[in-house]
Amino acid sequence: MASRILISHSNNPHFNLAVEDCIFRAMSADQRVLFLWRNADTVVIGRSQNPWKECNINKMEQDEIHLARRQSGGGAVFHDLGNTNFTFMAGKPEYNKEVSTEIVLQGLKKLGIEGYANGRNDLVVGEGEEMRKFSGSAYKETKDRGFHHGTLLLHADLSRLANYLNPDVKKLQSKGITSVRSRVTNLDLLYPQINHQLVCDAIVASFCEYFGETPTIEEISPEALPDLPGFLEKFEQQQSWDWNFGKSPQFTHTLDERFKWGGVEIHLDLSNAKITAAQTFTDSLFPDPIELLAEKLVGVIYRPDAIADCVDLVIESYLDHRADLEEMKEWLVKAVA
Repeated sequence: MASRILISHSNNPHFNLAVEDCIFRAMSADQRVLFLWRNADTVVIGRSQNPWKECNINKMEQDEIHLARRQSGGGAVFHDLGNTNFTFMAGKPEYNKEVSTEIVLQGLKKLGIEGYANGRNDLVVGEGEEMRKFSGSAYKETKDRGFHHGTLLLHADLSRLANYLNPDVKKLQSKGITSVRSRVTNLDLLYPQINHQLVCDAIVASFCEYFGETPTIEEISPEALPDLPGFLEKFEQQQSWDWNFGKSPQFTHTLDERFKWGGVEIHLDLSNAKITAAQTFTDSLFPDPIELLAEKLVGVIYRPDAIADCVDLVIESYLDHRADLEEMKEWLVKAVA
């Protein structure tokens, strides 16, 4: 089985996730691949997760944090340049996540870091009350191949995790997967000189030693695109709103606010980020526009701009109430952001 090693010099999460998916789809069954990469300021969610449930979308937009949905399962994680990400892929029957885990651990051992696997997908250091997680993994398999990818915390800003992975207090009931959060640590506490390049070199060396091969390393970036069929199309899809938000599981969202002219409560049912049902309640003395809003919202994509357009349609029908409805629109657009 031939080996292939790719190292990305792009910090764009959509580029890196597109590379990963294209390799996996295009690789031959008699090939094994190591891909090393890192992302700048990104929340990466699992394939079946709901970004409105997992993330503080408002805060992410304010701080210009990327949202990226990966192809594999698992929970939400925050990436910055203090993370190094690894992906191992292989055809079956060779594919074995225990082998790829051992390669990572042996690579870190070269830097004097004694880690071990714990539970279903974590790498940790320390024991008992001192145990700290420094790596989490996710997996994907088809009938003839599999991949294992994960992140290594080198010197990530752990204080930012809570900023973006703790959602706003909203009444959300989701059928998706809620992330499990663990106590974590950075490896620079054990090896102060650690950096992305050192870790990449160590894992590459461990990979080559394990398989007894030294393939030419492929250095890739947006300026040096990988030689992968369908890459540009996949890169475009990976960046799209439809993929990152539209693939959300079914969920419900209840919104309520009180204005001088009355209270408004809106119940929304959503599937694939589209409103499938809407109910409105109000104690306003003139409920007609609020009732019309419920009709107009059905079928609308769950995006602030689409919601705003929907309210504008209601305003056109009730111009005498424009000021009140504009006030409601401003609240609603912020509430669904």
